[in-house]
Amino acid sequence: MTSCASDLILARLQQLHSKSIDLSLGRIQRLLAALGRPEASLPPVVHIAGTNGKGSTLAFLAAMLQAGGWRVDRYISPHLVRFNERILRNGAPIEETHLAACLERCEAANRGEPITFFEITTAAAFLAFLDEPADWVLLETGLGGRLDATNVIAAPRLCLVSSVSMDHESYLGDTLEKIAFEKAGILKPKVPAVIGRQRPEAMRVIERRALEVEAPLVRHGQEWDARLVDGRLRVETAARSLTLPPPVLAGVHQIDNAGLAVVAALELGEAAALDETAIGRGLVEVRWPARLQRLERGPMVEALPEGCALWLDGGHNPGAGQVLAETFRGRERGRPLHLVVGMLSTKDLSEFLGPLTAVATGLWFVPVPDEPLGRDPRESAATARSLGLPTAAAPSAVAAIEMIVASAPPPPYDILICGSLYLAGHVLRRHG
Repeated sequence: MTSCASDLILARLQQLHSKSIDLSLGRIQRLLAALGRPEASLPPVVHIAGTNGKGSTLAFLAAMLQAGGWRVDRYISPHLVRFNERILRNGAPIEETHLAACLERCEAANRGEPITFFEITTAAAFLAFLDEPADWVLLETGLGGRLDATNVIAAPRLCLVSSVSMDHESYLGDTLEKIAFEKAGILKPKVPAVIGRQRPEAMRVIERRALEVEAPLVRHGQEWDARLVDGRLRVETAARSLTLPPPVLAGVHQIDNAGLAVVAALELGEAAALDETAIGRGLVEVRWPARLQRLERGPMVEALPEGCALWLDGGHNPGAGQVLAETFRGRERGRPLHLVVGMLSTKDLSEFLGPLTAVATGLWFVPVPDEPLGRDPRESAATARSLGLPTAAAPSAVAAIEMIVASAPPPPYDILICGSLYLAGHVLRRHG
């Protein structure tokens, strides 16, 4: 196998279904049966659904478990630069030869039957996790939960639901209640579930599902809470009160994500036996790219005047817009914020940008490279003018940075590149 073997296989797998998204469990269950049901032999699983914060929460929890001496495998999506990032073996992307071998086994077992790309690659991840098994497997849903390919795990050790908000309405439903119903579909009979901060209508749906399957709930605002107190993270449950280092990941929303991970670590109990030291180390040793990441090198950073900062975030839905606005509202008062935005046509541009207009100085729209569903920057700029901020279109993120530097008032100021994880991945190829 060459170093590009997995790319060739992945390209073939993308042709196995006429739709990129077709939520169902039947196809992956058929394939897993043909593979000998690898999902039934995995190490203990923690399964997470939610709209925002899934990946950050799992990154925190993985770092805590690793600090406690455990080996942890993780399945996430989407990737930023290479597909290998989706299957993490004890923190590192799966090796190329191992990935290609697992993909080939799945392709052969599937025998050309219709199956989505996410479904067959999820099966490949399960195969990969059986080779030299870790102590724990952390699974992130791809889309929704109830019919997501990861939801074939019959009895996870713990379920988590991070914040639920509007996103993927054409697949999950056009109300928050419908979306919460899909996310709550990962709850399993008798399996404890830790629930992140929710709007009341979403929490009611989750609670109904938990009652149906008799899943004990540990809910934000009821059984647990997390907040910053004197620069430290205070996490409180009915049985414990922990004072921990603040999470190293930037953004006010990471307080909730870190708290969700801390409570998950506590809920694992003696099976993980994580003490306060390991939990605290996880909060400061975690790494999670393109989630309010400050870029430190690369041509765009080098083009900035002294005192300016360049930030990158893959957020693209209304909930992400709100937490980004809250974070930059709390930054140094009077420090201008310039937005460089690239989005897909499947996302609601106005709903994402609405909260950010209160803290931004101007909007520069750029294409999302190599994405057929990317929005035309000129059309985005025309749409966004109704938001009341100066807008412009640029041919690339690099060009947008140059325009900002040429036209902006004197530093210091911040620039945030946001709107798409695909755009973030493109930026990281040169700046990661």
